[in-house]
Amino acid sequence: MARYAHVTGWGMAVPELVLTNADLALMVDTTDEWIVDRTGIRERRLADKHDTTASLALQAAQRALERSEVRPRDVDLIIVATSTPEHLFPATACLVQDRLGARTAGAFDLSAACSGFIYAVNMAAQAIRSGSIDNALVIGAETLSRIVNWDDRSTCILFGDGAGAFLLQAGEKPGGVLSCVMRSDGSGGDLLSVPAGGSRIPTSLETVRRKLHGIQMNGREVFRFATRVMASATQEAVQAAGLKLDDIELVVPHQANLRIIEAAARGLRLPLNRFVINIERYGNTSTASIPIAVTEAAEAGRVHPGDHLVLVGFGAGLTWGAMVLQWVTPERPVPARRRRLSALWSTVARLRSGLRRLARWLEGLLWGAASAGKEPDESRPSPKTEDRR
Repeated sequence: MARYAHVTGWGMAVPELVLTNADLALMVDTTDEWIVDRTGIRERRLADKHDTTASLALQAAQRALERSEVRPRDVDLIIVATSTPEHLFPATACLVQDRLGARTAGAFDLSAACSGFIYAVNMAAQAIRSGSIDNALVIGAETLSRIVNWDDRSTCILFGDGAGAFLLQAGEKPGGVLSCVMRSDGSGGDLLSVPAGGSRIPTSLETVRRKLHGIQMNGREVFRFATRVMASATQEAVQAAGLKLDDIELVVPHQANLRIIEAAARGLRLPLNRFVINIERYGNTSTASIPIAVTEAAEAGRVHPGDHLVLVGFGAGLTWGAMVLQWVTPERPVPARRRRLSALWSTVARLRSGLRRLARWLEGLLWGAASAGKEPDESRPSPKTEDRR
């Protein structure tokens, strides 16, 4: 029997702090008119000291689960697509798994820059279709404000923070993720990067002084690349799904630049009202931009059962991709009490995490005491040494 991967839950989370173009004009040499004309952005959300990539990802994941009857303990896999992980390791997805209380879920991070959410949804869908899992949480989460060079007016105006999540479930009804195109071109890796902080250029006083831990971008070349691949990837994904552009109700592009979206619409010969656009309020949130846009479109009533959507994006790497999915809403509404239990479950998850930490500490203490008398005495020669004597 065929299995399909359906999006049955969706959610988003953005910080409360709003940074407007007028605020930026007080920081760098720019104006509201200049930013809007070149990017379409009017404001963006910024993480405060309490917001992290993991905390935003957790909020988005909880809201996605609230739309379904799937409980955290029923989640089999968690993928967090991010360019700003909580740490190099452990994976941000593992932190989300713990705080969510998804105690039987595997978890890992995926790094493909702004294309990462499309890549991650495709991987989760493939795992569902293969029969290895039934339920997956895919999250795009970023705190890009932590790696922006606030002295560089060409990049600091672009980026914002936020998270979006999909819950994917196995189903027998045709639909869900129908096709996906994933592409990359590493020869353009230097066009959009954070040079330092990895193994090639480790962190040092010099890298900090030279601001090599901030985003660096060749805007002109990235723009040319993006306007070319957005249309071609969309067409390729639609064809792979056995559809035509006329069959697509909505295109949800990565929210990087309004002019790039407009160029893609012209290349596809589609009216702009068939695109979901919210860049003016959030800026470029990288992996989070597509799920945030889908969530807002669904909540605004722009997405209906049976609709065909194209998700399309591009990013550093260079990477790009597009996906066609057919929207299928849950067959029965989620009871109100199920939503009210979400906060309680989060509290239980935090308590369980604390108990597991305590159990590991006690285990280490008991194991250490039990094995203390079994450790070798390094002051005595080994049997082989005595034999040689």
